[in-house]
Amino acid sequence: MRIEKITHNKKQYLDLLLLADEQEDMIDRYLESGDMFALYDDDLKTVCVVVAIDEETCELKNLATYKKYQGKGYAKAMIKFVSDYYKDNYKTMLVGTGETPSILTFYESCEFGKSHSIKNFFTDNYDHPIFEEGIQLIDMVYLKKEL
Repeated sequence: MRIEKITHNKKQYLDLLLLADEQEDMIDRYLESGDMFALYDDDLKTVCVVVAIDEETCELKNLATYKKYQGKGYAKAMIKFVSDYYKDNYKTMLVGTGETPSILTFYESCEFGKSHSIKNFFTDNYDHPIFEEGIQLIDMVYLKKEL
């Protein structure tokens, strides 16, 4: 398994990025300004994008694993990698997600705890309703992890 920082042609990973953020213009808001990483285990399994929020905080904006590889530890390995990568430069990492129990549980298992939420984020910023596990996403839930 290896993780590479992607510096060029980030849009070539759009199919994977869209699994975690299903509207391309929302991805465009952070893709070029963020650091992108790709995890390979023979072939591509997982990508993520991290952006600086301020001098002490970075945010995991996108974390996606191809469906056939989900549940095999790749996303968790990516979070460990980026946490170690940024720990000397930032104190805290944020991640925003919908109120989907399995996703919240996943991030909690990666040492994230609830921070705050933004009311109506998904309904105000996306051009269509977004559903995960049969739940319509409305509010963005932010979790944080001390690095």
